[in-house]
Amino acid sequence: MRELLSELRDWLAAGTPFALATVVAVRGSAPRAPGAAMAVTATGTVAGSVSGGCVESDLYEVATETLTTGRTQLRTYGISDDEAFGAGLTCGGTIDVLVQPYVEAGDRDALRELVDTIISGEPVALATVVSGAAQPGARRTVLAGRVRGSLGDEGLDAAVTDDARGLLAQGATGSTRYGPHGERRMQDVTVFVQTYAPAPRMLVFGAIDHAAATASIGAFLGYRVTVCDARPAFATRERFPTADEVVCAWPHTYLESTQVDRRTVVCVLTHDPKFDVPLLAAALRTPAAYIGVMGSRRTHADRVARLREAGVDEAGLARLASPVGLDLGARTPEETAVSIAAEIIQHRWGGTGRPLGELTGTIHHPPEPGTRPA
Repeated sequence: MRELLSELRDWLAAGTPFALATVVAVRGSAPRAPGAAMAVTATGTVAGSVSGGCVESDLYEVATETLTTGRTQLRTYGISDDEAFGAGLTCGGTIDVLVQPYVEAGDRDALRELVDTIISGEPVALATVVSGAAQPGARRTVLAGRVRGSLGDEGLDAAVTDDARGLLAQGATGSTRYGPHGERRMQDVTVFVQTYAPAPRMLVFGAIDHAAATASIGAFLGYRVTVCDARPAFATRERFPTADEVVCAWPHTYLESTQVDRRTVVCVLTHDPKFDVPLLAAALRTPAAYIGVMGSRRTHADRVARLREAGVDEAGLARLASPVGLDLGARTPEETAVSIAAEIIQHRWGGTGRPLGELTGTIHHPPEPGTRPA
């Protein structure tokens, strides 16, 4: 839903009724992950996508019907479906889509608060009953210190709130199942929990031309990008207009003072030992998801020797992606940035990095536990 925030905010402010269709489950290969959303207004305006075009035509009709009846619907689309543009999901997977009307004042007020919270950057989770022994479409908004709404049962509210906060801490989105009163290890109620944590960070060290291109593609992928360099003449806002912040500081000093979590990616582009060695030693003490380091193979061999001397063990050295990027034959800074971004995506989703035409089986890899698409 994050990609629809601007439209939803405008429609809520204008009093425009709309229905929101959200992917709540994926089985097999599918083009969009759980949380992908599409909205349809009462006047027929469409925003967003849940499948890249496979099922949107049918969902448009479902959303229109939902606006008329006021009833939430759960629809399933798969390869054998004859409806939904005649073919269902051509990629062969199956998706469940929850379609909810936002017509009533209470529902719209709750969504307006959620949209404002997401835009403000405060972490928030939305728990929605998908099916089972509870009211489909019932919603509960969960923040760090407060909640809003109810799923219809005190015990279910307590269990879902606890799990939603756990998922929020991980930046994960997914479905959980409970008994009608929140009992664990029961399957009576399915609840979809979608989390909205702040954007993951990309830390780019080394204010060179490759850094400008890497910062641009990082922003495009949805990262909050910081460029850091110790040289004041290079670490300037004018040279990195797409970065969220530009910091002039010694790289390892800045890294040790800033927040790094397991969604953070670190790109070290300085290839200068006086910067690299203390910086990488510090980076390897963090839970960063990816640490890519630019340099030739000879530079990397020298770097590894220096890191061993600094006390870095073999497990730490194995975390380094160096030379950084996938083998695309890149030459220019922009091409190199694509190579780096490709390796980050591969690392995140477990891809092979090989041409899809040479492979068989599932195209879309399921997310690892605790991950969230950027």
